[in-house]
Amino acid sequence: MNPLPAPPTIVEVRPDADEALARSLLAVQHAAYAVEAAMIGDDRIPPLRETVADLREASLRWLAAFAADLPGVKPGVEPRPVGAIAWSEDDTTVDIDRLVVDPAAHRRGVGRALVGAVLARAGVRRVLVATGRANRPARRLYESLGFTAIGDEEVIPHLWISRYALH
Repeated sequence: MNPLPAPPTIVEVRPDADEALARSLLAVQHAAYAVEAAMIGDDRIPPLRETVADLREASLRWLAAFAADLPGVKPGVEPRPVGAIAWSEDDTTVDIDRLVVDPAAHRRGVGRALVGAVLARAGVRRVLVATGRANRPARRLYESLGFTAIGDEEVIPHLWISRYALH
């Protein structure tokens, strides 16, 4: 029997202050959104087009997940992020802007751990998130965490997202 994967280490990061980290996060982001683009049949997802400068300039808070037990991660080598989540917040609302997981880390609890870490920070505030309407794995994740669908929106012609809220 294969052992369960170790939970990822999640830390707050500042890509605006660390270009190498920003490049690593962007690589994960592009890989993750490429999978979603294939899933929904549309590659016009705005974060898929972001540059390092765009990512560094975004007014977002970030958490990154690091995992040592993934294929290709060598002992003794500085860990690279296998996932990240970014959000904006105010006194009443936390708005998750993006959740990205390296395709090599899919189905290993990285996304769930990242969303859980943001939910813990949110406290009693309302939490909002959106994903591609045809992205069933992401929708299942949010629904399993208690999010409720609040509607679908066509953000650009023929590109639909589903919005969720957790009160």
